[in-house]
Amino acid sequence: MNKTVEDAPNSDPVSPDTDRLRQANRRLVRRMLFITVAMFGFGFAMVPIYDVLCQVTGLNGKTGGRVVAAEPMKIDELRTVTVEFVANLNVTAPWEFSPQVDRMTVHPGQFYQTHFHARNLTNQPLVGQAIPSVSPGLAASHFQKIECFCFNRQQFQAGESKEMPVTFRIDPDLPPDVRTVTLSYTFFRLDEASGS
Repeated sequence: MNKTVEDAPNSDPVSPDTDRLRQANRRLVRRMLFITVAMFGFGFAMVPIYDVLCQVTGLNGKTGGRVVAAEPMKIDELRTVTVEFVANLNVTAPWEFSPQVDRMTVHPGQFYQTHFHARNLTNQPLVGQAIPSVSPGLAASHFQKIECFCFNRQQFQAGESKEMPVTFRIDPDLPPDVRTVTLSYTFFRLDEASGS
């Protein structure tokens, strides 16, 4: 009997199952690469998204920065809120940094001013910046500053001391169960060469 072409054994060593498995593996690799790139991009986007969310909502005690217009507010003379002031430094920071007063009792809607003291403890010029935080977090959106040393970098000559002002008010819409608000500053040394 003569064998026809149809009867010849399959010369292709790849079976249909192996081919399907390879295609499935390629699809899986493409999906995993896409997920990796998407996660990497999302990680970069999280920092600015988080900062905007904190500034808008007051989460994590971030205050909204300058008050654009110090519009008049009704002063609630029947209510008082205690504002505590805290100054923080890194253990190795070359500064002296402290609040003028530890606490003030204020009426919501009225402006108050206090100062923080800072001194460069080195024999060379330094630049620093203070980062504010308000707690409890829900009070941050009700804590308004129209003047604050934290808005700008602070330049110090060797051994120089400064009294740095903060002018603020508490919005009368602060929830009534909040009786104490803590304004905390962490003072950081900035490296002028790197611009950070």
